[in-house]
Amino acid sequence: MYQRILVPVDGSSTSSHGLGEAIRLAKVTAGRLRLIHVIDELSFALAMDAYSGRTGDWLDELRAGGTQLLEEGQARAAAEGVEADAVLCDNFRGAVPDRVTAEAASWPADLIVLGTHGRRGLGRMVMGSSAEQILRSASVPVLLVRAPESHAKAEAARFAMPGGTVASQ
Repeated sequence: MYQRILVPVDGSSTSSHGLGEAIRLAKVTAGRLRLIHVIDELSFALAMDAYSGRTGDWLDELRAGGTQLLEEGQARAAAEGVEADAVLCDNFRGAVPDRVTAEAASWPADLIVLGTHGRRGLGRMVMGSSAEQILRSASVPVLLVRAPESHAKAEAARFAMPGGTVASQ
């Protein structure tokens, strides 16, 4: 059964749902978690924009935020009696899906659990789908944990077409 469960975390509510499901699964199987947070070129570029008025090192800001996310995830797992270690990938060696699947192979993981927005249509075309890329390229099973319906509706509203219609696939 799944003893080594890899869980990508990014601070989103969908990531939090994925972590919750991974914790429940690890409790049932007496497994352990490895949490991974990836700082890629896109997150670095967004941080440069967000912190443009501040002095300091943008990469240090991203590392501190990533470290905090990982520590919070580890504390959440520990509170449920689940062992979890953490990996921060900040070397810009590939996109998030590539780093996640590489970590799954090198650890080696039995399962990857990740949250997904379940975007469709225009939202999926605009935002892409890291979850789909991980699903397609992972060498181990992948469990996708979809966001609650209320979250999915809020996401869909962000990509509504003029006139109130939602672009769909």
